[in-house]
Amino acid sequence: MQADYVIIGAGSAGCAMAYRLSEAGRSVIVIEHGGTDAGPFIQMPAALSYPMNMRRYDWGYMTEPEPHLGGRRLVAPRGKVIGGSSSINGMVYVRGHARDFDHWRDSGAEGWGYADVLPYYKRMENWSDGGHGGDPAWRGTDGPLHVSRGPRKNPLFHAFVEAGRQAGYPVTADYNGAQQEGFGAFEQTVHKGRRWSAANAYLKPALKRENCTVVRGLAEKVVIRDGRAVGVQLKRAGKSEVIEARAEVILAASAFNSPKLLMLSGIGPAAHLAEHGIEVMADRKGVGQNLQDHLEMYIQFASKLPITLYKHWNLVSKAMIGAQWLFTKTGLGASNNFESCAFIRSEAGVEYPDIQYHFLPIAVRYDGKTVAEGHGFQVHTGPMRSASRGAVTLKSADPSAAPRILFNYMSEEKDWADFRRCIRLTREVFGQEAFEPYVKHEIQPGIAAQTDDALDDVIREHAESAYHPCGTCKMGRADDPWAVVDSECRVIGVDGLRVADSSIFPRITNGNLNAPSIMTGEKASDHILGRAPLAAANEEPWVHPAWQSEQR
Repeated sequence: MQADYVIIGAGSAGCAMAYRLSEAGRSVIVIEHGGTDAGPFIQMPAALSYPMNMRRYDWGYMTEPEPHLGGRRLVAPRGKVIGGSSSINGMVYVRGHARDFDHWRDSGAEGWGYADVLPYYKRMENWSDGGHGGDPAWRGTDGPLHVSRGPRKNPLFHAFVEAGRQAGYPVTADYNGAQQEGFGAFEQTVHKGRRWSAANAYLKPALKRENCTVVRGLAEKVVIRDGRAVGVQLKRAGKSEVIEARAEVILAASAFNSPKLLMLSGIGPAAHLAEHGIEVMADRKGVGQNLQDHLEMYIQFASKLPITLYKHWNLVSKAMIGAQWLFTKTGLGASNNFESCAFIRSEAGVEYPDIQYHFLPIAVRYDGKTVAEGHGFQVHTGPMRSASRGAVTLKSADPSAAPRILFNYMSEEKDWADFRRCIRLTREVFGQEAFEPYVKHEIQPGIAAQTDDALDDVIREHAESAYHPCGTCKMGRADDPWAVVDSECRVIGVDGLRVADSSIFPRITNGNLNAPSIMTGEKASDHILGRAPLAAANEEPWVHPAWQSEQR
């Protein structure tokens, strides 16, 4: 088997590239180890806690014991299914702040500033706010990726935004537009009541073309001859075979599996490869390093009124919601139920938001396993730009073995101060008048946790990954010894090989990573095709005029 381009990974970026490359008339083979995304567990938005916890759809990775979180091993889900993590995620749509991308540009990812990436966000979006604010001039309306807003029928969604306003924060009509900072409506990749994954948006239309194919199997390594990637060694039905790439091999296998595959192919830190008996093709010490994530906590409150989603936390109600969704694609099943959010700055002197809030009108764990005491609500929150860095390394030269994942969360002292400040600012929001009719008492951390030491204990015990791993194949200048790819996503030191997914982010962006991952696939497609990038945008994003002296 052969094609012009062989893409490893049918995830967020891989699907976008398959669509754009095949649209341009190139032949594409996409290698995916996972299976079909059909069925209500994936396609029904409200069922989001299920696919993430099913080995059928998830690689099932765990971190090593995290030394600063009491030695806990955290789950590290990644999608092993058509659509990748866009088929098992929470469907939250956040572009990232303009300054995130300016930081990428300034740190060596030339051509990836906000003015450069905004046109790609517009190209990929098919945006509708349902007539509830937002500036169409900042958004795209005819791209493959449908972006919408939830119905926000529960009064708690509005109480959250009003409480933010009462606390002195701005309200934003569109955090993905000119002004991220503030409280407002959340956006989701949901279309006509269905999860609008990268598979639904990009891959399925691409597969209708004769020049795009998906091949099921486990990518074992990139085949490199005379310094050039010429194909992918694939295992399927118990046998290894090589799929040849006439033009290029493209890795889009996640922040865990992209560096793993590079190392298995002989690209990475030479000493580490030698430990596993792997022949070195390119000594790149940055492969697998620079691992980042968002760590978050659920700040939970018991509700005075029985208006939360807890009333549906029973088999009868779940069955009715499921039936309504199956037959009409409407009702509570048609939303991820994250319908209000906020982005705020933690203190004066911080130029742009470094705290994010996902508001949810039920007090429950993300995996759906534990519901708090009856009616309640919560925000998922944590600092956005932790200084801590981890690494993905090989446990074994066996391609079927999981990589070793250590985020090294909370390894910097500043992270503890930032997280404590985040919890205290959150309590202040829920102490506003707008929540007086609803807040009964604080469930987590619990009102007894007030001192720095007490909050540190709670963080150590209860902080969880927000499932936003990135950074392990950092994009930068060719002379940066820690960079893995250049600003056109080409692997430094090997011809005919690119990486385009969240692993190339130099630094984690503000918010959830699905949108920037898809944007990366969109922009990489133009680099791969040798096209001039889309013309830079002129829009000027909003930054708080008194950020140097005021926190809000």
